[in-house]
Parts: sequence; C-alpha cells; structure tokens
Amino acid sequence: MQKSFNAFSLTLLLVLLVLPEFGIAQNRLDISVRLDEDNRLLIIQQDVTFVNTSSDTLDVIYFNDWANSFASKRSQLGLRFEENYDRRFHLAPEEDRGSSKINNVIDENFRNLKFKRLSDAEDILRVNLNKPLLPGESQKIKMHYNIRVPDSRFTGYGVLNNGDYNLKYWFIAPAVYNGEWQYYSNKNLDDLYMAPTDLSIDFSFQSDFQLINELDMQPEEFSANAQFKTVHLEGNNRNNTTIYLRKKSEFDITETDAFTIVTNIKDKKVIPEREAIIIDKITGFLTEKLGDYPFEKLVISVIDYRDNPVYGLNQLPDFLSPFPEDFKYELKILKTTIDNYVDRTLYINPRKDRWIADAIKMYTMMQYMDHFYPNLKVVGTLNRYWIARQFHLSEMEFNEQFNLLYLHMARMNLDQPLTTPSDSLIKFNKNIANAYKAGSGFNYLSEYLSDQIIEESIDAFYSQNKLKLTSSKVFEAILREKAPKNLDWFFDDFVSTRKTIDFKFNEVKRRGDSIAIEVRNKTKAKVPVPVYAMYKDSVISETWVEPFVGEKDTVIYAPGADRVVLNEEGFIPEFNRRNNYKKVNPFLGVNKPFQFKLFQDLEDPAKNQVFFMPVAEYNFYDGLKLGAKMYNKTILQKPFSYKIEPQYGLKSNQLTGSAGFSYTQNLDEGNLFAIRFGAGGSLSSYAPDALYKTFSPFLTFAFREADFRSDRRQYLTVRNINVYRDESNVIQNDDPNYSVFNVQYTNSSPGVINALTYNADFELSQKFSKFSVTAKYRRVFLNNRQLDLRFFGGTFLYNDTRSQGDYFSFALDRPTDYLFSYNYYGRSEDTGIYSQQLIIAEGGFKSKLDTPFGNQWLTSVNASTTIWSFIHGYVDFGLVKNERDPARFLYDSGIRTVLVEDYFELFFPVYSSKGWEIAQPNYDQKIRFIVTLDLRTMLKLFTRKWY
Repeated sequence: MQKSFNAFSLTLLLVLLVLPEFGIAQNRLDISVRLDEDNRLLIIQQDVTFVNTSSDTLDVIYFNDWANSFASKRSQLGLRFEENYDRRFHLAPEEDRGSSKINNVIDENFRNLKFKRLSDAEDILRVNLNKPLLPGESQKIKMHYNIRVPDSRFTGYGVLNNGDYNLKYWFIAPAVYNGEWQYYSNKNLDDLYMAPTDLSIDFSFQSDFQLINELDMQPEEFSANAQFKTVHLEGNNRNNTTIYLRKKSEFDITETDAFTIVTNIKDKKVIPEREAIIIDKITGFLTEKLGDYPFEKLVISVIDYRDNPVYGLNQLPDFLSPFPEDFKYELKILKTTIDNYVDRTLYINPRKDRWIADAIKMYTMMQYMDHFYPNLKVVGTLNRYWIARQFHLSEMEFNEQFNLLYLHMARMNLDQPLTTPSDSLIKFNKNIANAYKAGSGFNYLSEYLSDQIIEESIDAFYSQNKLKLTSSKVFEAILREKAPKNLDWFFDDFVSTRKTIDFKFNEVKRRGDSIAIEVRNKTKAKVPVPVYAMYKDSVISETWVEPFVGEKDTVIYAPGADRVVLNEEGFIPEFNRRNNYKKVNPFLGVNKPFQFKLFQDLEDPAKNQVFFMPVAEYNFYDGLKLGAKMYNKTILQKPFSYKIEPQYGLKSNQLTGSAGFSYTQNLDEGNLFAIRFGAGGSLSSYAPDALYKTFSPFLTFAFREADFRSDRRQYLTVRNINVYRDESNVIQNDDPNYSVFNVQYTNSSPGVINALTYNADFELSQKFSKFSVTAKYRRVFLNNRQLDLRFFGGTFLYNDTRSQGDYFSFALDRPTDYLFSYNYYGRSEDTGIYSQQLIIAEGGFKSKLDTPFGNQWLTSVNASTTIWSFIHGYVDFGLVKNERDPARFLYDSGIRTVLVEDYFELFFPVYSSKGWEIAQPNYDQKIRFIVTLDLRTMLKLFTRKWY
C-alpha cells in the first residue's frame, strides 16, 4: 500500500512538473482578414491568446500596431524619414500614408477592454485587462480593426503602382515581456521584436490575386460567385510574416535538399538551371554551418535585398560591373538568404541587441566567400587588365572590403559601439559599418582562437536557441566556455565601445636569431595583436602579443628576418596600419619605400604613397585652367593631408594654382570631436592681366551633439587671410595688399524639414574692423508649403577705407569677396552673364539697386515661400547706412525657381525700389542664377543622408 502511494505521489509530481510546459506553450494569433481593394483596406478580425511566461502578474498588455506608424507625419516613423533627408512621406497626402483604426477590443467573455495609444508612440497600443494575468496563465483577447495600407513608395511595403501588395507589419502583435515590456515604435529599421507565436490566418481577396508567403498553405477556397478566394495559412513558432499579393506572380520556387526557396530575385542573363544550382549550393552551405532550417519554405524578395545589399563594386551597372552576372546573382541570393535565415530562427531583440545577429550573418558570408572564392579580389575581373593591376585596390581580397567600410567611419570619427541600439545609429553605421565590424570581429576571434572554436560556438548557440527568445549574453557565455583564453577584451572593448585599435613599434633590436621589440598601443583598446617576422614577402614567424595598454616588450624568434610587421594580414580592423612596419636595419631611417602613382588609390600600409591627378578648373579671366595635383589623400581619410596643385590658364597664359596642408586630431569623448589646423594658399586671376595671391593659416574646433544621429554641428574657426594683388587697369585698387584676422562661429542644423543655421563673424584689419551676424531658417509645413527666412546684420567697428571706395563695405546683392572665399566665375565683372551670378551672402538681394553698398552698417531680411512646386516667390528688404547719408530702406521681390535647392536656382526680379523691373529694358540682364559646379560640394547633396 505504501509503495502504491509512493508511486502515485511520484507520478502526480511528474505530471505537475510537466503540465506547465504544455499549458504555458506560447502566444497564438488567429486572424481573419479581408482585402477591400477599392479602399485599400484590410478588414481584420483577430483572436489573441497571450501567455504570461514571466513570474510577474500583469495588469496590462502592450501591442505593436506598426501599421499606424504611417498615420501622422510627426510619428516616430515620420521623424525618421525627416532625419534621413527623405521628404516623400512629409509631402504625401493622408490617403497615401496609411493607418490603423481599432473598432473594438474585448475579452473572452465579450466584455470591453479599455485601450489607448501611447502619446509618444502612436503605433503602440496599451490594453488594460479586466483581471490580473497570473504567471503561467493565458489571456484571450478579440480585436476588430481596419488597416489602411500605405503607398509602397515610402518603405517598399504597401500598395504598388500596379495594384499589387507587399504587406509587412500588417497585423497587431503582442509585445515581448521578459521582466519589462519590450516595445518601441516603427522607424523603418526592419526590427519588430515578437515572441515565438503560432499563426493561423484566413486571408480573403479577389480571385485574380496570387498569395506568396512562407507559412504552410492549404488549398484555396472560392466564394460562390468565384470573385473572391480565401487562403488559409498556418505556422508555429513564427516571429512575423510578410505577404505578397500579385495579379501576375514573378516569384519562382526552387526546391533543394534542405528547404524550398521562393524568390523574385532574378537576373535575365542567368539561366534557370544555373539559378537552381546556385540556390542549392547556398542552402546546403547554410545548413552545414548553421544547422537545419526548421521550416519548409523561405521567402526572399527584391525588397529584402534592396534594404540590405552587399555594398561594393558589384552594385555597379552591368556595363561597368567587374563581376559576371551569375556571381552578382549569387551574391544577392546569398546575402538575402543568410539575413532571412537568421532573422526567422533566432529571436534576438533586433533594436537593442542587433550586433550578434549581424556578426553571425557577416561571418557566415565571409566563410562562404573564403570557401568557394578564396582568391577573389574586390575588383573582380578587372584584375585581368594591366592598368587595374597598377592600383593597390586590385590586390584587396573580397572579404577585406568589410574592414575598409568600417574604417571609413572610424577615420571620420563617426563610428559607434556595436551595442548601440539600431535606432541610434547613423544610417551608414546601421546599414553597413557596424554589421561589417561585427563580422570582422568574429574573423579576428577566429584568428586569435581558431576557426573551430568560433564555428562550434555559433553552432551551439543556434541549435540551443533556435525559435526561442535569446540574446548576445547567451552567445557570450557559450563562447567563453569554449575559449581557452580570456575574452574580456573582445566583449568589453571591441564590442561595447568605440575605441579604435592602433599599434606601432617603438624599438626593434636584433639579438642573434631573435628580435627584441617594444610594441606601443596608441589607444585605450586593450586587445591582442600578432607580430610577424618577415624576410622579403615570406613570413618567418608569427607571435601573438596578449592584450595590453601602453607599451609591451617581447622577444620573437626570427632568424634571417629583415623586418617585423604588426597585423600583417590585416584581419584586425586597425585605425592606422601605416605605422605597423619596422626594418631591423633601416637605410637612412626609412622603413617603407616611396611609391608615386597616377590617380588616387587605396591606402597601402607598406608604402609611402604620393599621388598625381590631372585637374581642370575655369574662371573668366584665366579661362580653362589645366594642371596636375600632387597629394597624399587616399580613399580613407588621413589625419595629415597635403596637396600641391599647379595650373596653367589657357586664356591668361599665367601660372596659377593652389597648395595647402592640414592636420586633424579626432577626439573620441565629449562634444569637441575634432581639432583641425593647417594653412593654404592660392594664385589666380581676379581681373584681366591681374593676379591675386592668398596665404591663410587656420585653426578650427568642431563640436557635435552626444546623439550621433543629430545633424547639428558647431564650428569655431580662427584664421588670418593675407592677400596680395597685382595692380589692375580695369578696377580701382588703392590697397592691393592687406591682411585680415577672422574669427567665425557657426551653428548649423541642416534638416530637410526644419533647418536652422546661424553664425557670427568678426574681422580685424589695419584699416577696418567689422562684426556681422547671419541666421537662416527653412521650414516645410505639413501642407507642403516651404518658408525660407534669412537675416543679416553687420556693422563696422571702425572703417578707415571709405575714401578708397566700397571694396571692404557690406554689399547688398553682390559681395566683393575681398577674402576670396566664394567661388565666383567672374569676380570683378559689373556687366554680362558673370555679373549675374548670385551668392547669397551679406545683404542677399537679387536686384541691383542704386545703393549697393553700406560703409557703416547694413541689415536685411530675405524671405521666400512656395507658390507651386519648384516655383517660389521671394521678397527682400533692408536698411543700408553710409557715412554722412541717412539710412535707406530698400526692397525687391520676384520669382524664384528651385531646380536643386542651394545648388541650381534662378531668380526673376518683378518689383523693387526701382519699380516694376519686369517692364524695364534689358530684363534678361537682371535675372540672377545660382550654379554650383564644385563636385565635392554637390556630392554632399547625396551623402548627407548617410552621415
């Protein structure tokens, strides 16, 4: 009897222990959705089963309603578009933006549940429960809501121009609770965090559509009149699902031994049989490296690749691309398959803990390239040509570009820690640099530990955490357990900080068959580094120096070595490898040979590089200026740079040109992020048969916000401009030589919707001193009307140049540019097309009025606003004060056509202090224009959204 009781007790105990595992299970969503194509609506009836898997009692449940992130231009999504210099969402009408309308929310007893949207997050829904939800219990909630589908031009998802649909984040999903609620707004970062959920979806739509999706799909059911059909989708342990509706599907299905790939990524030049071989090769490799994919299908789309491509020369157009078509196709399939493979199976918080997923993805891709294309260069087939092989870029391995693109941001002092939340990353870091640094970090570890340890750690992490909520801390614990060495340096410095890595040799001395070296760590990053002893191009020995800060002495066995090299293979993403080389017995103290090359190249750390490049410029007096530039700038920025640029004017027959140098000291901490100093000089014509020479030393302090995504910058510049002018027979030149000490402060926030810039300028010279303030404001309103305002106020502190004319006076419409800071094409012209060039400075007027200068003080206001599209109306008004004359109030107005704002614009005067200018003679000579031909200036128009 006692034995029977004990057996019963044991059985009951086991049942009680096992039941919670089956009872808790996970969340479930039963969704019935109907597409109303005429109104672009999804009409949804949804049953939610939320399981409290925590040890806390819950009174509320938060839901992600990301479809509603499109409802307002001032939503977090709208503000993100604005930050990225994308106006499309801001300019879109309400019916194109999309929204979510909640009709009712009830519990399983059909009692209403109170709900509200968060004030600072319109796409997060808070639902109050009627009774507390205890640990291990589940709560059923019924929702009825409508989704207005947005236009696809904002994110690629929504209604396409041809009436097809790409639907992502289209249903309401419970947020994750793991001790605290993990919810956040949609910012177009592809990072919804959703717990493993069982999905059951009945989707009804017009029968001429086809539905493409990765869930298990049952046969279609048609309505009685066959106008509509319903597709039933089922899937367990999912973390979202994307649906594609097509009237004519462009998706192809490829079945492999591992799983089925469904994709619309195609290349017309790659035959279907070759596509199938490529896809089978990729799926087999991923299964071997990461483990079995737990689902039958994986859908990868053109949009997936567009949002996260492989950046490099493979993106060039076909007629310029150095790679064959099937390889470019393979790269697209590989990158997109790896991304979706990991995202669909490892449920890591993609906003707060993204780096570990990025590291696995990029390391897996690097392994694939090493395995199948071990000798592939970043320039691809261009390596066949002699001219291409003259560049160091042609020697770069394909996988080395990942370090390069991270170092691009490090050299610009814009890199961010891998642990930075993805919504706080600069776009270039989020899309490129941080993922590449994470993958390079795993490659660094594989060299320091071994490939086997990294691969085993990834395999264990994947197999143990597949289809579960997990984090980078779990991977860290696995890796630390398998690694025979301390890895604090990797997680504490490489991952968690933006400390750059930079080593150099202090001393190198021969001791018989050994070499005694002192290695200096130039930064605060406590990481290991390999030392190579080499003879010519052969490696004699490799020794790892364990993590240290400051200096460290070591002795390496190196019989016959003629030099030692740090990080010779370049797998460490080191800030500066140019100081990694040291000869044992250097000739005249030179450790690296000089190299002279035509055209800019990739930095070669083993050479002292000097580049030459032909240049061409133009101004009215010199005509076309041809010359050559000698410089040391490479693709990556350098702290010290110089250029010497002699030119010859074909019209003036004069030797012209410029020269200069600068040094930039980047600062890692604090708002002061860079100090730059240097000097520059130029020689050019300012009038017919008259040259000017300038020499200007400068010092600039650059400040930024703690939030790297903020585009606000502050600059304090101190410079001394020395000008020497030849006498001219054309213009008055009573004071040809002068020197001006200039201090300028600039505060700039150049947003695409709200832009504010102001600066203060102080000038001191022997015969005058002046002070001025300029403020510019631009605003695009919700009704798409743009307003531009500019204020200028300047006064002389003293002025002894009045008797010599207005060369140093404040200008109303065309500054004399006595500091030679503006890019005038004909700076001394009073008539003709060159005199109509407009540079918005000082007074900023567009009309040429009777009082064009102020030798005492000048104030002005410039304003313009939208009339229609790129046509604006403008008005300027101001006061001009000259000595012994009363202040004069002047004004002008007209039409401004904005082709490319601030770069290409035309101004047509209409009415001013001179009357109706549009009716006056020679009106064509009154038209003013802004034209920017400087390629570096124009490039900022395209790069500003990335930095």
